[in-house]
Amino acid sequence: MSRRLVVEADGGSRGNPGPAGYGALVRDATTGKVLAERAESVGRATNNVAEYGGLVAGLQAVLDLDPGADVEVRMDSKLVVEQMSGRWKVKHPDMQKLALQARAIARQLGTVRYTWVPRAQNGAADALANSAMDGRPVHRDLVAEPATTEDDVQPVAEPVPTVTTLTHLLRHGRTEHTPERRYSGRNDLPLSAIGRAEAEAAAVRARELGIEVVVASPLRRTRETAEVVAAVLGLPVQLDDDLVELDFGELEGLTADEAREKHPLATRRFIADVTVAAPGGESVADVATRVGRARARLLREHAGKTVLVVSHVTPIKLLLAAGLDVADDVVHRVFLEAASFCTVAWSSDGRSSVRLVNDTAHLR
Repeated sequence: MSRRLVVEADGGSRGNPGPAGYGALVRDATTGKVLAERAESVGRATNNVAEYGGLVAGLQAVLDLDPGADVEVRMDSKLVVEQMSGRWKVKHPDMQKLALQARAIARQLGTVRYTWVPRAQNGAADALANSAMDGRPVHRDLVAEPATTEDDVQPVAEPVPTVTTLTHLLRHGRTEHTPERRYSGRNDLPLSAIGRAEAEAAAVRARELGIEVVVASPLRRTRETAEVVAAVLGLPVQLDDDLVELDFGELEGLTADEAREKHPLATRRFIADVTVAAPGGESVADVATRVGRARARLLREHAGKTVLVVSHVTPIKLLLAAGLDVADDVVHRVFLEAASFCTVAWSSDGRSSVRLVNDTAHLR
């Protein structure tokens, strides 16, 4: 019977395109033991190119370990999984080259199959990719490392206590776009009079939540909401560019009906597939990548604290998706009112729980 191995691969780009890197590791499918790790910068590239780089590196690591192995590749990129499974065409020239490399390596192995997994289940590969983007490449074959003898064994350290970070997610108050349900992305609209009153009501509610840190998107409507709340709490506002709303490009300012009339095909594809960008803008998957960075940074810098995150519909929905460990397309099945609260708890052992969604009791 062939040995069964698992490849976990990921890639990321800070800018898309921007400084990019990949991460990949190989596990024994039976024991879960990590056998090899790879992380490397790919220069300036897109997320998708970096993800393909991780796939190639992971498959090459398997080839180096055991050419006869049967392999399951697990990635949180639906695009790469569907393309490598043969269900979607590879159109981007750089991705075509990497896909050919991956297929050439796969032909030298046993069976190779591709599985999409939620981003929360791909954390090890994501951490390696971030290591690469931070200038810390990794090339480690753990099976080749020297065995530990009894004399080398150190006393077992005390178990690390589990730390829980509580995030209260507040959508900004209303703007002139809100009542008409217009696509509102990177514009700099201020809060309306009603939106200002909603922010003040949210501030009253926030006083009851034991908030220690306020983090916000730097766009005007979120910044204004955060400043109203932070003033009541006596806290500064920390701004995080990764929490800005999805860039709707040419759909900006349009209602859903107007978007379908003006850009029928592009709008339909954008709504149907989280990996497809709005015309001239971003995809939901693009936003998920940077929101993932913001979440990792928040949990690292404010571990164990209660944090208020003031952001927009798409980033908040993606934080809820991560908390539930479900696919990003859940964004199309959650509704969030202006100035509504959601709550997610994140444990340092990797568990998370969604405790509240779309609470508007303070607005009544």
